[in-house]
Amino acid sequence: MRRLALMLLMSLSFFSAAQDKEAAVKKIYDYTLDSGRAYADLRVLCKQIGGRLSGSPAAAAAVEFTRQKMLDYGFDSVWLQEVMVPRWQRGQVCNVLVSSTKLGSMSLKSCALGGSIGTGPSGISAKVIEVKSLEQLNALGQAKIKGSIVFFNGAFDPKEISTFSAYGKAVGQRWGGAMEAAKFGAVAVLVRSMSSEVDDLPHTGSMGYDSATKKIPAASISTLAAEQLSKNLALDPALNVYLEMDCGSAGEVLSYNVVGELFGRKPDGPVIVVGGHLDSWDLGEGAHDDGTGCIQSIEAIRVLKAIGYKPNHRLRAVMFMNEENGLRGGKKYAELAQMNNEKHRFALESDRGGFTPRGFSFDVRNATEMAQFNGMRQFFSPYGADWFTLGGGGSDIAPLKANGTICLGFVPDSQRYFKYHHAASDTFEAVDSRELSLGAAAMAAMIYLLDQL
Repeated sequence: MRRLALMLLMSLSFFSAAQDKEAAVKKIYDYTLDSGRAYADLRVLCKQIGGRLSGSPAAAAAVEFTRQKMLDYGFDSVWLQEVMVPRWQRGQVCNVLVSSTKLGSMSLKSCALGGSIGTGPSGISAKVIEVKSLEQLNALGQAKIKGSIVFFNGAFDPKEISTFSAYGKAVGQRWGGAMEAAKFGAVAVLVRSMSSEVDDLPHTGSMGYDSATKKIPAASISTLAAEQLSKNLALDPALNVYLEMDCGSAGEVLSYNVVGELFGRKPDGPVIVVGGHLDSWDLGEGAHDDGTGCIQSIEAIRVLKAIGYKPNHRLRAVMFMNEENGLRGGKKYAELAQMNNEKHRFALESDRGGFTPRGFSFDVRNATEMAQFNGMRQFFSPYGADWFTLGGGGSDIAPLKANGTICLGFVPDSQRYFKYHHAASDTFEAVDSRELSLGAAAMAAMIYLLDQL
């Protein structure tokens, strides 16, 4: 009888705790949706500051804006972390001109890929070799590639339900295309934009070189331009392309991560981090990538403070610098955390856009380690954000894993993200205020629940 009574008491206690958490999550959602400030803050970041290329004056302005916002919202401590970042400049010129004795001439919508060298004022003119993958490039060999411009035309797989999966399969040609083509004597590369849409907007993004291979210029062309170039090549394999770009590196400059914290019950206790990357590419305003993630991270901590929540852990919002072309900010943050003997228990990153929340990914090894998190799903079900899965947390928080931090990623709906990713269309107008607030609420609720573990 006594055992039965004890079991009943424990059951009632568990039920009561679950009810308390359910009420707290509802309070978080209600406050965020009724009194949110994320959309107004994002408007300033996008419209008054705009694209924030690492090392640029706009990136410096974004540092000061987010620092001041966290101070204005009454965070217990706000500070900057110095980090040296590469500064690449796009320049003013990117021309891709096709000439054919059979088909005439045409200009293709294009942009330089981030990190590319320029062509020099004389430009580069050469025949074009089309490939759909790095594997196809390797199969052709030097005899067919030497002296040519390689055109990588690997499209997103429309059968992939997650557009991030489609991106993952295609993006290797953007990052490694110039390196691999140069090994076979190519003089430049054109890369089909990493986009799920067929339109005339070129998408930029990072590309790489290695010290053992000659550097050659790399440009992105719109998906519509890629379709047209492919058709023209089928009609006239001898056509020529002229490429001219004046982009290039300007060395390294000092920049900053921006960190804001709410103190926990133990001043030197473990830390829970939420963050996004403050830098962006410069064609648009860096709204979905990753203005939304930064503003949602600040908003999540602001909401918890505004509703009077007293955290057990130290709660930090971090604006990481230089995710797009170096990951210097994430690496520096982890380095300083280790140097300062800071224990980071959990880290949550938002870098998939500000669309409707679906759930979270958990960077753990197996289903057994997922068990402690699956119990949280019930609290997100009423809000449609209960899709929990094994998966990556995010690029900027990944370096924390080496010290035992459990990393999570905020997962919004993926279908529209690559329409805007790295393109001129990634502007404030592309973000829906309701979706942005729902994401901030989901992130705040997750931080609260993690803080209870």
